[in-house]
Formats: sequence, structure tokens, C-alpha cells
Amino acid sequence: MTQVTEHGGGVWSLRVPIPDNPLGHTLVHVVDTDRGPVLVDTGWDDPASWAELTAGLAALGLSPADVHGVVITHHHPDHHGLSGRVREESGAWIAMHAADTAVVRRTRDSGPGTWLDYLTHKLAAAGAPEEHLAPLRAARSEGRMRTLPGLGAALPDREIVPGELLGLAGRRLRAVWTPGHTPGHVCLHLEEDHPAGLPGHGRLFSGDHLLPGISPHIGLYEDPDDSPKLSTPFEQGGPPPVTDPLGDYLDSLERIGRLGVAEVLPAHQHAFHDAGGRVRELLAHHEERLAGLLALLTTPLTPWQLAERMEWNRPWDRIPYGSRNIAVSEAEAHIRRLVKLGRAEAVAGTEPVAYVAV
Repeated sequence: MTQVTEHGGGVWSLRVPIPDNPLGHTLVHVVDTDRGPVLVDTGWDDPASWAELTAGLAALGLSPADVHGVVITHHHPDHHGLSGRVREESGAWIAMHAADTAVVRRTRDSGPGTWLDYLTHKLAAAGAPEEHLAPLRAARSEGRMRTLPGLGAALPDREIVPGELLGLAGRRLRAVWTPGHTPGHVCLHLEEDHPAGLPGHGRLFSGDHLLPGISPHIGLYEDPDDSPKLSTPFEQGGPPPVTDPLGDYLDSLERIGRLGVAEVLPAHQHAFHDAGGRVRELLAHHEERLAGLLALLTTPLTPWQLAERMEWNRPWDRIPYGSRNIAVSEAEAHIRRLVKLGRAEAVAGTEPVAYVAV
């Protein structure tokens, strides 16, 4: 059954399924404007997801052809996947932060082989064992490559500029840049009184940045000279900067906490009210996790070895193959934060590089 939730004040959420994913669904938000409905995210590019999206719109007396615009919180396929299909049906514009648009462009200009080479290189540098790398090498050499999500994602035609109001007729929707989950993730602050009269400053479409019961994945952004060689190389001279996604995320959390919103409308799970309390919980969670990792790094460890020892929602030997790649990138993001804080450092002469607490 199509599930549509009315949030009041011309805002609804539609549950759009994510195939074969424990998250279950993406909450696509519909915002009524004076020029027609605008979607915040669209869901995964899959026939079942498209059917649910269109059924949800129909329950509101709408069709995809009625959509005026699409605002994307970030480039991941469970958020941006159906944007192109919506635009084909309606001529709607698509807006995204420039940093995530750059990721979409690089991905579109690539192919599965390029990304498999890149992933193999990154995992080897993180200390992945040969038995983990072998399937990637075999898939590349034998041409056994599935089409990867995002290779055909739509290029946005509008840029979301942090701090500025989006051009939505009759609405005040302001972009708040919240990097961490992705480099161009944005939250969207609806600067209007809460329709139920709740205290606080408007409502927040939080994407994956602020969720009521999940700490979002913090992986790695590509460093400027370490992408899959699909964009202009770093040419400013000197060593390129090393990205710090976890630091970006923590800073972004504090920025959101200062807004004092009355309600949060996230892209997964459910709407909730205590944004400030949830921000404090997530800040404490990551501080505890960093402290725990420092205790593990009393012995030099590669990112892979650290991921093996970290606490996850299941034992390491039960984590699926693909999820291990995500876990290792999260481990490395935390290591980068510790290095930037001066609490860990690379051990000279180690290859793959190992890190130790200082």
C-alpha cells in the first residue's frame, strides 16, 4: 500500500522503496508552491520505486508531469536516482550543490571498469587482503561488471548555493550546506511557522544528515588528485589537501543545531522534533567512537585492520562483502580526523600505511 503522510502546511512525504536495502525506503517530500509541486529527493531508479512514487503523487491528485522542480539533498542513488525520469515526464528543473554535481559528472563520464580499478587501488592502499581484492580484479579482467548505481544519473541544471533561498514561488526554503555524508550534502530550512504551532524556527528537510535513529555513514571524499582520473588534475602547486569528512560532518551538525527548528523531516525513518537533542547525541557518539579507536591504535593498524576491530552492528565475519568496503572507508574517515586533531599519525615506512595513537 502506498504510504503518504501529510505534515501540514502543504508538505507531504511519500515512502519510495529502496530495493534489497535494510533502510527499506526513502521519504520523498512534496512541497506545494505557487508554481506547482516541488520534490525534495526522488528515490531509487527502479520500476517498483517509480511505481510507488507515481502512486503517492496520484494519492495527492498529482502526476509526475505536474512536478515543477526537484531539489536533491545529495547525489546518492536512493535520493537522486529517479530525478532524470521525473524531468523527462515533466520538464522539471533539478537542483543540487556544486560539489555533488561534480561527483555526478565524474561518475557519468566513467564506466564500471574505471570505478573497479579505483576501488581496488583504494582498498589495497587501506590494507585489504588479497582474498578481498581478488573478486574485483577478476570482475575487471573478465568483463563481469554490473552497471553501477549512478552511472546514468541526471545532471542537475540548477545549483544550490549555501545560505541562499531557493527560487520557490510562495516559499522560503533556504539551503544549509552540511558536508560529511557527501561533500555537497545540503539540508533545506523551510522558514515558515510550524503548521501545528510548535515552537521553533521552521522545519528542516535533513536528507541523511540528521536522522532520528541512525548515525549516517561518513566515508571518504576523493582528494583532488585521487579521483578516478575523471576530472582536471590538481594544478595549484604543492600537495593537495586531504579531505576530513568526519570533521565536516561534526561542524555541520553544530550548524544545524544552532537553527533551533521546530521539526525535522528526514529522508529515512520518520519526522521528529528535538533536533538539538539529536545533534548532541550524534556529537557524543562520534567522540566516544574516536576515543575507542585511539585505544585500538595503541598498536599500529592499517584502516582495514582497524575496521576489523571496530564495533559494528554485527561481527566482522558476518558483514557482507560490499558493506566491508563501506566500513573501511568509514574507518579511514575517522583516522583522518584523529590525524588532523594530532591524536594519531602514520607510521613511517609502512606499506600499506599503518597508523598509531600519539
